[in-house]
Amino acid sequence: MSKRFIYLMGFITLLAFPLPSLLWMHFFEGMSFADFFQVENIRAIPILYGLEFGIVYAYIAIILLKAPIFDRIPLKFEHVIKSMKLTYFDGFFLSVCAGVGEELLFRSGMQYYAGIWITSLFFIAIHGYFSIKKPLMSLYGLVVLPFILLISLGFNHFGLWFSISAHFAYDIVLMYAIISDKSPSTPNNH
Repeated sequence: MSKRFIYLMGFITLLAFPLPSLLWMHFFEGMSFADFFQVENIRAIPILYGLEFGIVYAYIAIILLKAPIFDRIPLKFEHVIKSMKLTYFDGFFLSVCAGVGEELLFRSGMQYYAGIWITSLFFIAIHGYFSIKKPLMSLYGLVVLPFILLISLGFNHFGLWFSISAHFAYDIVLMYAIISDKSPSTPNNH
């Protein structure tokens, strides 16, 4: 995978992922664009809570992922990130794209209809973190599931910008940890 492809996927996540939810909520639920993006809720406190929660949970995940059982789980994202030699800016950009694009799709769109549990389970499943063929992969899904459930609950309580900032913070901490790790990557490492 080239960096150009990764940047293209980042832009697609940022711009195209929210589009179905935005259009559906606008045309079928009568929601204004400002309401969809929760413009009135762009406030420092929910954003700071989200950043704090994402950072703390990312460090908890990093500690859990150091358990010996995770050495046997092939988590592709780390291998891809290491093989591409991404910079810190690349990690920042991709974290913004995922935080904004995915939260607009899942929290502002899907969660409205499917609820917290189904949306969270679907989110984990489409990222490949639940696998019947590779049951050990589901362990990583179990590490991430509480985080996704909590940002889904946080969306209901604090709003969209809490969820976006938590997702962004979680991703950037993990990205920077992987980018900073100079050890060789193998397909069996996460």
